Amino acid sequence: MLDVALDARVSPETLRKIESGRVATPAFPTIAAIADVLGLSLDAVWTEISRPDRCAEPARSRRRAPEQVAL
Repeated sequence: MLDVALDARVSPETLRKIESGRVATPAFPTIAAIADVLGLSLDAVWTEISRPDRCAEPARSRRRAPEQVAL
């Protein structure tokens, strides 16, 4: 996680807060930078967060570590 944060030019604490849901609406440039570091397209990120079945799931069960996200 430290490498991802540093490569995306965000603090590790900011990345932890985003992952844990403590930052509900991170800034677009932050998400774009993290997606780039993880090798994810913004289209893939949008598809994942826009899935209709995600709304029915509790927030805790939706969170995954970046290396576990299969997009």
